[in-house]
Amino acid sequence: MSKIIYPWDDVPAPGAVTQVADGILWLRLPLPMALDHVNIYALDDGDGWTLVDTGMKWGKVPAMWDALLAGPLAGKPVTRIIGTHHHPDHIGFHGYFMDQGAELLMTRTAYLMGRMLTLDVQDRYTDGQVQFYHRAGMRSDLLEKRKSDRPFNFADIVHPLPLGFTRLVEGMTLTAAGREWTVHIGNGHAPGHVTLWADDIVLTGDQIIPSISSNIGVYPTEPDANPLADWLESCERLAHFADDDQLALPGHKRPFRGIPLRLKQLLDNHHGVLDRLRSTLVQPKSAGDVFMEVFKRKIGDGEYGLALVEALAHCNYLWHAGEATRTLSDDGKYLFKMV
Repeated sequence: MSKIIYPWDDVPAPGAVTQVADGILWLRLPLPMALDHVNIYALDDGDGWTLVDTGMKWGKVPAMWDALLAGPLAGKPVTRIIGTHHHPDHIGFHGYFMDQGAELLMTRTAYLMGRMLTLDVQDRYTDGQVQFYHRAGMRSDLLEKRKSDRPFNFADIVHPLPLGFTRLVEGMTLTAAGREWTVHIGNGHAPGHVTLWADDIVLTGDQIIPSISSNIGVYPTEPDANPLADWLESCERLAHFADDDQLALPGHKRPFRGIPLRLKQLLDNHHGVLDRLRSTLVQPKSAGDVFMEVFKRKIGDGEYGLALVEALAHCNYLWHAGEATRTLSDDGKYLFKMV
């Protein structure tokens, strides 16, 4: 396939659904960020619904869920939740539906990450977090502002996750919407990210999204992580299960066909970034110094945080691969330089 094909030109209106296959409904919930939506999929199991992700708890979303449950999803309970990964725009209502009796299915890592981060409420950034961002090369004015800001907290936008879940593992199968789905696990954007593969349809979550690349970031929870290596390995491995005819149902943007091409585009994009970094890191630079090489455009303050952790992921990749050294400068920043 030479291009990505989008079978639907329009997206579901707020409170409405679009049928994308027998027994599968696509709905869309808003997000308070530049990426202003998340896709949710409702799978008809006859006596109940299986939801794939649940959105973020903020603004009008609770009322939108009420309207959906009373309208397009009326008459049957939500009996299962499949959580693709732990990010708050995807797990905001998992706990709400669990309190109503739904079973939660996730990977162990995704469940524990989501529960841990929802319980970890902070009023101020810790000294360790401030040091992490300084070492990454955060712009000094933004770092000073961050010291006085209240950190982002999962608990503000995610219902509490109760104890108890069903673990999803690589290669297991489950039945939903009259289809048998095989679990394949991705990593890089989020650890233990579930994708579900049937013969003709793939629920890709944020592991395979059209037109944008999922954020690949290093965070204070694991400051020396190498998520880009995990991402590249996942894209290469998932390509073995992909064909041009499969309908991909992603966590953002529109459903599409052309998974093999999209995986190649994702791989080519990051390898291109690494090649540009190899050229610029002939001189020692921090992750905060290489935005233009990573993104090929100016980065605004509103997207600076995500840009910094993604630039660091690419620098860490070269460091872990032995292609670059990492030294701590006199002013406390990590500088990367090609060997």
